[in-house]
Amino acid sequence: MNKPLIGISTYLEAKAGWGVWELPAALLPAGYPRLVQAAGGLASMVPPDEPRYAADVVARLDGVVIAGGPDVEPSRYGAERHDRTGPPARERDAWELALIRAALDSGTPLLGICRGMQLLNVALGGTLVQHLDGHVAAPGVFSTHTVKPVPGTLYADIAPEPTDVPTYHHQAVDRLAPGLVPSAHADDGTIEAIELPSPAWALGVQWHPEMGEDLRVMGALVRRVRGE
Repeated sequence: MNKPLIGISTYLEAKAGWGVWELPAALLPAGYPRLVQAAGGLASMVPPDEPRYAADVVARLDGVVIAGGPDVEPSRYGAERHDRTGPPARERDAWELALIRAALDSGTPLLGICRGMQLLNVALGGTLVQHLDGHVAAPGVFSTHTVKPVPGTLYADIAPEPTDVPTYHHQAVDRLAPGLVPSAHADDGTIEAIELPSPAWALGVQWHPEMGEDLRVMGALVRRVRGE
């Protein structure tokens, strides 16, 4: 069987540097494509585009990953901006929300990572906690904490025991969107994974599997695409 093509959304930065160049760039930490490749997929970067093209893009992919990144603009879920909320990434918000909706409409397997999980919740009508202490060790430093699966969920099938995961976030799910179910929690009660019930395959995780060695979440996406 051919390896499935997994599209990963990207950052869009006004300025990035490499070699002698300093230019606008669509970029992605290498951990994301490496995780897809290690799980048996082919990785394709999907930079922001006009939202009306999202369905065309998703139709060419076997699976979709919404990557981590900046805070979701609070107006997307009807909130005023908190003073600890980061600057908006409006082009990326619009594009990734369109990708999520296109994936859900077409039944394309979908994995949201950190920001991607938060956007999945927002896309379906949920809200976010705009600042949460204790889930970032220091700026630019990933920490580790334990997540506990909720029995009977897709995530519990993937990882049935408590797992230590790489984490870096200061926002989280507040009001869960209709139709979504929580499938993992941190020790402090923070929702760490959300999903749509079967037969859909849409999973969001608050942590960063691309920063660790655990292939189970990405491997589950790849297996779903293959019909296993």
